[in-house]
Amino acid sequence: MALTIGVDVGGTKIAAGVVDEDGHIVENLLRPTPADDPDQVAETISSAVLELAGRHDVEAVGVGAAGFVDETRSIVRFAPNLAWREEPLQKKVAERVNLPVVVENDANAMAWGEFRFGAGRGESHVVCVTVGTGIGGGIVLGGSLYRGRWGMGAELGHMQVVPAGRLCGCGNLGCWEQYASGNALVHEARVTAAADPEEAARMLALAGGSVSDIEGKHVTDAAREGDPAARKAFASMAEWLGRGMADMAAVLDPGCFILGGGVSRAADMWIDSARAAYLRALTGREHRPHAAIRPAELGPSAGLVGAADLARHP
Repeated sequence: MALTIGVDVGGTKIAAGVVDEDGHIVENLLRPTPADDPDQVAETISSAVLELAGRHDVEAVGVGAAGFVDETRSIVRFAPNLAWREEPLQKKVAERVNLPVVVENDANAMAWGEFRFGAGRGESHVVCVTVGTGIGGGIVLGGSLYRGRWGMGAELGHMQVVPAGRLCGCGNLGCWEQYASGNALVHEARVTAAADPEEAARMLALAGGSVSDIEGKHVTDAAREGDPAARKAFASMAEWLGRGMADMAAVLDPGCFILGGGVSRAADMWIDSARAAYLRALTGREHRPHAAIRPAELGPSAGLVGAADLARHP
């Protein structure tokens, strides 16, 4: 069975793994990311690939990178958490490992992994929304990954949903991820706790009594224990997620939405509310099929698995 290597490059760690044609990870390893030095990042990726290739007969390498990847799947034009600016990553890695290499946006790779081997199996039109610190995304239409003309499509978190709304890290105002992400969850929780400490008593206790120290884990744990303010924060995030998916359905008409990312680990507390918000906002909801909304299945391995499989589809 043909083996490929998938690499998931994050701001703090690089995960690499050998993946078979069924999406199973045969072996994987981790390396710290030298985020401030592009050459060292390429060297770290390459050394991990060479180590794995020394133990397995592999055919190609797929690298998932958080940033704008050009239409040739070779150059990282910009990355928010690494020092990549017009970085010829494909060339650097391919020269070192002497194997075919493709580079892909990490959310695209994650979406492809879920489409092929996870929650999107059997679907032909899938939108994957990664709900973490911000919001990322990947789109599969007619069984093919949609990347856009310049390779920079599916930046779903930066749809502007509130005119002159909250300032986003991208520089624009009112982006979706300012209302429906992990950061948005924490923002809502802190605002509610400041306005009504009694309602947020358990959440504040978990955060040591300080509103500014409330983090995502405190919101999640408090919500599970019934804290009203924490549950309101999840309800707000779910409402915005549902509305955004309804907007995407009006344009893309997918058969399935897959919700991944760190916040999805608490999906049991909010996914039903997101489904309800989606249906309320869906155009012509009484006269059309409704897309399934499912939590991701592959967890943190989705990007690595997807990148490895995309290496089979140059």
